Amino acid sequence: MSQHIGEITHRSVSSPAGRAGHGRIHLVEQGSGPLVLLVHGFPESWYSWRHQLPVLAAAGYRAVAIDVRGYGRSSRPVATEAYRMLDLVADNVTVVQALGEESAVVVGHDWGAAIAANSALLRPDVFRAVGLLSVPYTPRGGPRPTDAFARMGGDEEFYVSYFQEPGRAEAEIEPDVRGWLTGFYAALSADTMPAPGAPDPHFVSRGGTLRDRFPTGRLPAWLSEGDLDVYAGEFERTGMTGALNRYRNMDRDWEDLAALDGAPIPQPSLFIGGKLDTSTTWLADAITAYPVTLPGLTSSHLLDGCGHWIQQERPDEVNRLLTDWLAALPA
Repeated sequence: MSQHIGEITHRSVSSPAGRAGHGRIHLVEQGSGPLVLLVHGFPESWYSWRHQLPVLAAAGYRAVAIDVRGYGRSSRPVATEAYRMLDLVADNVTVVQALGEESAVVVGHDWGAAIAANSALLRPDVFRAVGLLSVPYTPRGGPRPTDAFARMGGDEEFYVSYFQEPGRAEAEIEPDVRGWLTGFYAALSADTMPAPGAPDPHFVSRGGTLRDRFPTGRLPAWLSEGDLDVYAGEFERTGMTGALNRYRNMDRDWEDLAALDGAPIPQPSLFIGGKLDTSTTWLADAITAYPVTLPGLTSSHLLDGCGHWIQQERPDEVNRLLTDWLAALPA
């Protein structure tokens, strides 16, 4: 069943049978032409691509933004292991096929960048090019992820480790979803992030919570009260477990993807990051390694004065870079 809102169409497609059985993926579609699949990160939804959908449509593309499983109007399987990377890649393939297409360009932000990268790696027959926003491509490898994260921070706890225990982060977030999201978005936005030298909001002090270090007092410039209503309304309805379960599968992914250890992505690729985003500063070595890990890279940019929420903080610049890159791809 489709619902038309202006030029945007909302619909759901059936996701494949698997560990969690049949489910559905909600998507938002605009335009016609070659398919561009947009995959959001944490803690967001299809709505994070609201500035890209009309621009891609106007440029002659079929732009489709999904709610990743566990988010929004997509299915939220109960089993934690139903959120492993293999399942999310299968969801992306299902969306392409359900739309009657044989191939797509996949573009992801944050966790969506990792999902997009693995979609390109595992299904090069479907995903002909890949765009990565904010989080650089880092091939599978190294120690078990939870072991690596546990060694970070000294006496403090890295947020990924904090997210591992089911129910723990939920107990912090769900009593005040709107307030927590406001602080989390502000902590990683260029105009509201903590000053250099302030306690790092990616870490939790022993016995503390993440929000202890979130900035307070104002919204980032890119986030209106109406935008916050959309994000908070979805998570107030769904809870946070589906979104957090992505973090709880990092060790399973490490095991599932062992055959791809160190694998490069050969398809044409794009990277756009923010210079003030810890994703690009902590993973600077991954960006330096792109000639080896992304041999098909044709466009790479670090935006001055930009934080983590790149396609919302700097929509005009991201749209220009994205459409220029798409226009230069082989037919």
